[in-house]
Amino acid sequence: MGRMSTDQLSVFFGLLAVGALALGGLALVGSVVSRIGQRAVELRPLLLPLAFVVAVIATAGSLYYSEIAHYTPCELCWYQRICMYPLTVVLGVALLRRDDRGGLYALPLAVAGLGVSIYHYQLQMFPEQGSSCDTVAPCTFQWVDTLGFMSIPFMAGCGFLAVIGLATLSLRLDSQPDNGDDVDELVGPPTSEVLR
Repeated sequence: MGRMSTDQLSVFFGLLAVGALALGGLALVGSVVSRIGQRAVELRPLLLPLAFVVAVIATAGSLYYSEIAHYTPCELCWYQRICMYPLTVVLGVALLRRDDRGGLYALPLAVAGLGVSIYHYQLQMFPEQGSSCDTVAPCTFQWVDTLGFMSIPFMAGCGFLAVIGLATLSLRLDSQPDNGDDVDELVGPPTSEVLR
């Protein structure tokens, strides 16, 4: 079996990006819904590991395009890398330390990266607006055009959105009261506190 071509890998990365987009969108909707069901609470331990996997795959894809396919990253690609690469470390350390606040640490990087991705993608879609990027590696040039609309910044944006959605839902579920907390609110403070 031969190696996959860059075009085949781009389709694979594109499909992963669509999956990340759906995952991020569902997680964001879940974090906004006023009442989160028990099923979502059961998924809580999987949310940050999934965000970590998304960041690792996005980082690996970025490195593949520059180091193996030899696509020269433009200035905006570098800014997206500055946001994505540390996400693997931040989320990885949070997982190793079992720190439930890992999503909080990841959110600023992911939000900034999503902003750059959106700007970069629209610049590629409407190149006539011009940019101040380098002429050797212009930000308007598309190395990848999978399915007619997926470029590298589009895929990166899907990854950032997935991390944002998963991190936000994780934090939202972390702030939900446990069933024991609900009982305490209904019953009142423990008897020892009332007697003081």
